[in-house]
Amino acid sequence: MTIRRTLGGFDNITVGCCGDLKFGRTVHSLIKALSRYKNVKFVLISPEELRIPEYVRKEILIKNGIEFEEVRSMQEALPKLDVLYMTRVQKERFFNEEDYIRLKDTYILDKQKMKLAKENMIVLHPLPRVNEIAVEVDDDPRAMYFEQAKNGMFVRMALIMSLLGIEG
Repeated sequence: MTIRRTLGGFDNITVGCCGDLKFGRTVHSLIKALSRYKNVKFVLISPEELRIPEYVRKEILIKNGIEFEEVRSMQEALPKLDVLYMTRVQKERFFNEEDYIRLKDTYILDKQKMKLAKENMIVLHPLPRVNEIAVEVDDDPRAMYFEQAKNGMFVRMALIMSLLGIEG
């Protein structure tokens, strides 16, 4: 809903997924959902340890002929993107705290990095955030994560009403 309203649709967009792509279920769902549209490209931005799982790569991206690239540098990817979907590195997913501490601040989106992005690129995030998006980015008109959360609430309300047979 946020992408459609802001960018006019889902076809012919380049979506960057950044952060914990290994354990981030929302990233896996987003890739699966957007793979149904024409000419959607993905730039997968993560450290080696948090790369997208092989099943997502093979069963969704490769199987459907979706163009994608895997990169380590957010700065390299930003100028290409129409959508940046940020995720947090989740402490509870790590077996030892040393790995979490080493990886947790790999990607932090701030005002300086936003200067590299297109003027109409939008930033999404499943929330809550920790520090992967600096608070200073909240004032940028491309920061759409609060609107995204609000839209998700309305969609869930509509689904619940529908399941309960309540006419709105």
